[in-house]
Amino acid sequence: MHEPLRKASGNRLTAMMQVRNETGRYLEQVLEELSGFVDDIVIVDDGSTDGTVRLCNSFAKVSKLVTLEHSIFGREWELRKTLWDLAVSTGPDWLLSVDADEFYEDRAKQEMRRLIDQDAYDWVAFRLYDFWGGTTHYREDEHWNIHTKHTRTLVRYLPSFYYFTPRMDHHVPRLPLSYAVLPGFLAELRVKHYGWALEPEELRRKYDRYMELDPEGKWGSLEQYRSILDVDPRLVEWRE
Repeated sequence: MHEPLRKASGNRLTAMMQVRNETGRYLEQVLEELSGFVDDIVIVDDGSTDGTVRLCNSFAKVSKLVTLEHSIFGREWELRKTLWDLAVSTGPDWLLSVDADEFYEDRAKQEMRRLIDQDAYDWVAFRLYDFWGGTTHYREDEHWNIHTKHTRTLVRYLPSFYYFTPRMDHHVPRLPLSYAVLPGFLAELRVKHYGWALEPEELRRKYDRYMELDPEGKWGSLEQYRSILDVDPRLVEWRE
């Protein structure tokens, strides 16, 4: 007897993540939290030169880890595909795409099993909040408002479905675009992104890096890049 295409119960959840030189930042805390509500963690290390690989291997839930000898960050499409292929090789029921500086709020973690143990929809999108200058406030203005939209990060794996990821070097979707044609669910659950929870000098370094990589604004907005240096950005206190 064949298993149903979509299981309404007993689904396993696999987190997938790409990392590079994450020691001393948020990765350890992210892996600790993920270990509490996912079944497996699959990681592609993009040529780290610090202790990132050793840190990842210290977590029992990390079931697969591939280390690239040389970074392919400049070919982001290839990096995303490498991670996707590794993740689906484990035969998962559901996949959760997580960055090394993202944390799901407590309510989202508590709801995760209910979100995957159903057969009505194949993806879930959450609201992502860009924390700024620390871990108590998120930024909200014309340039930093990703939380006003939903971002698809949780998807059911359907082995016979056609998965499409565009061949782009920058701003590649974290999950295949072809999921958009499948039924999904917009969850009013939140994800905290700490990638901008930085001191002013670190923000300056990130700004310099963006301007070095994209001086003409081909891959993003020059106005948004410049806004990284705003002295008094509009911040909103986070409340659980």
